[in-house]
Amino acid sequence: MSRIYLSPPHMGPDERELLLDAFDSNWVAPLGPHVDAFEAELAAQTGVRHAAALSSGTGALHLALGILGVGPGDTVLVPSLTFVASASPVRYLGAEPVFVDSERSTWNIDPLLVEEALREAAHRGRLPKAVIAVDLFGQCADYDALVPACARYDVPLIEDAAEALGASWRGRPAGSYGRMAVLSFNGNKIITTSGGGALLGDDPADIARARHLATQAREPAPHYEHAELGYNYRMSNLLAAVGRGQLRVLGERVAARRAHHDAYAEALGGLPGVSLIPRDPRGDSNCWLTCLQIDPAALGTDRERIRQHLASLDIEARPVWKPMHLQPVFAGARTHGGAVAEELFDRGLCLPSGSSLSPGERARVIDAILEVIPR
Repeated sequence: MSRIYLSPPHMGPDERELLLDAFDSNWVAPLGPHVDAFEAELAAQTGVRHAAALSSGTGALHLALGILGVGPGDTVLVPSLTFVASASPVRYLGAEPVFVDSERSTWNIDPLLVEEALREAAHRGRLPKAVIAVDLFGQCADYDALVPACARYDVPLIEDAAEALGASWRGRPAGSYGRMAVLSFNGNKIITTSGGGALLGDDPADIARARHLATQAREPAPHYEHAELGYNYRMSNLLAAVGRGQLRVLGERVAARRAHHDAYAEALGGLPGVSLIPRDPRGDSNCWLTCLQIDPAALGTDRERIRQHLASLDIEARPVWKPMHLQPVFAGARTHGGAVAEELFDRGLCLPSGSSLSPGERARVIDAILEVIPR
């Protein structure tokens, strides 16, 4: 039997047609008509005015923080339970991330702890330069609470929607919250350009600034003139063509992942000691990854035994993100809370959730999990 991956790319005929169009036109270098079109289509999809297509979501977040003036001596609030790319760009700029624990009801950043951290920082007279909220595993954070909390202290909010394209909060698309938002098109994401990302926002000055910095900050001169340091962060026309094809089938990809979540919930959700990542009724998750939480005392086995059994059957499953406050690279960083994120890491397991996963493959995953559970 073939290997079952966690979240592999899922390509179709539109991507091939558009890629060949870019190739045949000889627009293979960075920028080009497909980049322009992809940016317009992303903005329309997410309900924002402007988008810049970039080489990665990490680069997008780096640019967003730089545009906000983050630098040495500054702090930025970041959820602890996330991928490292949500925190690394803070350090790129010489600033320090301050990590915030999750809320159990969504696994996302706890807005009460964000409020507490902002209040304490205001009392000290050193507010953070920004707050980053991550839409974890495809579910939007609690923007009902986060947006007003940041507004009260006049601290910009950045939405890291890298995992959440196609999700929504209160009917409003993921990627439309905060001063700016970030998307990722890495190979394992809901849609992919093989590698890539985007920066979204309503302020044209922000996105124009991002485009300038992302093209080596080249000044408008007949020669190569540079008044400041820039980056090589723009997306190529070839990859944007792939992204356009992927975006056409975003609804289908999201529907497939939601169906996986529902099937896993039906087969496994009733087992003692097994719970799925909660879904907040105020939003609509894209179910990028379906995750379980395992209580070993109630189930009779633990997360690692299940994961290793799946691996022995050539089925890829992974623990949920290791909290940033436990990562050696961020040793000593300040943290607000942390126990919830630590428990989710100890007990959480991400299951194969790709949109190309067949019902038969999904049944293999479910049967493998049931095999290792004591009866």
